Amino acid sequence: MSRLLLVAALSGTMLAGATSIAQASDLLGRNKAPAAPVVAIETFRPWMIRGRALVVHPQPNAGLNVGGDVDVSTSVVPELDISYFFTPNLATELIFGVTPHRVKGAGSLDNVQIGDVWLLPPTLMLQYHFTDLGMVKPYVGAGINYTFFFDEKAKGSFEKFNLANTIGFALQAGVDIMIDKHWGINLDVKKIFLEPDVSVNDGAINGKVKIDPWLISAGVTYRF
Repeated sequence: MSRLLLVAALSGTMLAGATSIAQASDLLGRNKAPAAPVVAIETFRPWMIRGRALVVHPQPNAGLNVGGDVDVSTSVVPELDISYFFTPNLATELIFGVTPHRVKGAGSLDNVQIGDVWLLPPTLMLQYHFTDLGMVKPYVGAGINYTFFFDEKAKGSFEKFNLANTIGFALQAGVDIMIDKHWGINLDVKKIFLEPDVSVNDGAINGKVKIDPWLISAGVTYRF
């Protein structure tokens, strides 16, 4: 009988201790400060690519040794560019595109066919992007252009036609209208100041052609 009483007493003591521990744990849980809310940090995406339709509209003004002027045709081509963001505001952009043009006389050389030429004008821009307008992100830029002229073909009575590769300065303004964090629509305008040397028939006609084209484009943006 004494053993049964001892076991019962020990069991009662252990049960009371367990109840006290549970009550203390519950009390501590109630008094515990609520967990701080988790703040989502937006991932910085430094790369952007764009595919655009590009209109190249030259505004030529030539200084030729025989007088007269030239006219360079407008061209519409696909264009690709890639941008890298150093910060949310500061980025660099490299533009690729190849455009065909027809060159003919103007002024006293009106309608004289001179030749056809292709242009490869890679342009490197440094840009500032405005980030306080939500999903609408305008930007401005300035940079340098180096234009390669190739596949020149003389027309009409001319046998040789050449435009010299040349370097130029570029200005830019545009806007990305973002649909979500990755995709958007882009509108862009550039002005390139370009003045290559021109030679026809081994210098029979020569001088400089101030082309100064407007580059107007629209397309799709993808940022990653």
